[in-house]
Amino acid sequence: MTADPTAGSTAYTGGAHDGPAGTGTTADGRSLGDLVGDIANDLTTLVKQEVDLAKTEIKTEATKAGKGVGLFGGAGVAGHLALFFGSFALLYLLDSWMHQAIAALIVAVLWGIAAAVMAVVGRKELKSMNPKLENTQRTLKEDAQWAKELKN
Repeated sequence: MTADPTAGSTAYTGGAHDGPAGTGTTADGRSLGDLVGDIANDLTTLVKQEVDLAKTEIKTEATKAGKGVGLFGGAGVAGHLALFFGSFALLYLLDSWMHQAIAALIVAVLWGIAAAVMAVVGRKELKSMNPKLENTQRTLKEDAQWAKELKN
């Protein structure tokens, strides 16, 4: 009967250790360089997969946004037609009480007032717009400061 050299000992299965003559190999026979290479490859694969996932999600969301914009465009056309025919209905309603030219003038003045109000409100909104993106600039400066601190 021969003695088992591993009897009573536990096998080392993880991490690096010095193998024969200090070779720096792991229990499965791979060198530390191989392990680092495998980790780098795994990280590269992970990043590529995350980028692919982000691209897929962005494409899906862009498709939804495109459909939404198209529907808003259709709603705009339908709303324009509703205003057009509603204006004619008002014109014919007023025509039953007054001369047709005066009724048309009243409808035109009403639309002129609506256009003027929308122009004033729109101009006010544009003037209140801040194109400097102060919050974004502030956070970018904070990120740059953080990166400098890490470097030091």
